[in-house]
Amino acid sequence: MSKRRQLRGFDLKQIEGVASLIGVDEAGRGALAGPVVAGAVLVTRDFLESRWAEINARRINDSKQLTAAERDSLWLDFEALAAEGKIHAHFGSADVGEIAQFNILGATKLAMRRALEGIYPPSAFERRTEPDLFSAPEEIAGFKPTVLARVLVDGLPLRNFPYPHTGIVSGDARSLCIAMASIIAKVTRDRQMEELDRTFPGYGFGAHKGYGTEEHREAVLRLGRTAQHREMFLRKLLAGRVDPTQLDFLSDP
Repeated sequence: MSKRRQLRGFDLKQIEGVASLIGVDEAGRGALAGPVVAGAVLVTRDFLESRWAEINARRINDSKQLTAAERDSLWLDFEALAAEGKIHAHFGSADVGEIAQFNILGATKLAMRRALEGIYPPSAFERRTEPDLFSAPEEIAGFKPTVLARVLVDGLPLRNFPYPHTGIVSGDARSLCIAMASIIAKVTRDRQMEELDRTFPGYGFGAHKGYGTEEHREAVLRLGRTAQHREMFLRKLLAGRVDPTQLDFLSDP
C-alpha cells in the first residue's frame, strides 16, 4: 500500500464510532512575516469510501510535498466537493498584531479555532439526546452523548483549546483530512502573501511567502521591516546581534 493510500486508511480507522472527522493544520507558523493561517476539513465515512477519495487520495499529501500547481488543482476539487456537500472546509487566520499579542503558539491556536468555528461552534460539538423523566433506568444509566466529529490536529495536543481533539504528530503525512487541511491553509496563506507582495514590493513576499530565506533576510536588512513583519522574529536580526544563517530553522517555504 502506498504512503498516500495509507492516509485514507488511517482516517477510516479514526472515524470508527463517530459521525465525522475534522482535520486541522496550519501554515506560516515559522515565517518572518505575514499571518498564520489554519485550515479545517470535515469528512464523513461516506466521503472516505467514495469513488473520488479512492481514486484521488494518492494525489493528496502534506502540502509542502506538493507543487503549487498540484495544490491549486486540489483546491479546485475541494471547492467542488464542498459545493456538493461532500466535505466541509474552512480557514481562519491570525494577523501580525495577534501574533505579537498572543505569541506564535497562541496565534496559531486562535487561527485553528476560527477555522473550526466555520464548521462547528464549540457549543454544538456534541449532539446530546439526554434522557427525560419517561426514560427507562437502563437508558439513563447507559446514556452517552453522540459525538458529531473527532478533531485531529497536526502536531502535539494543544493546551487550553476549546475543542476536544487528538494531536497527530506528522499528521499531514498520516491523515487524509489533515493533509487536506494543510492544503487549504497553505493555498490560502500563499495567496495572502502574494497580495502583500503587491503592497510591499521589493521584499519578495510572492516568492518566499514570508519565510526566512536569504533573499528575504537581505531585503529586510536593506529596506527595513514592514508592518507585516513579526517584530519578535526580526529583533535580533535587525539589531545585528545574530548571524542571519542562525535563522535557517525558520525557513520553510
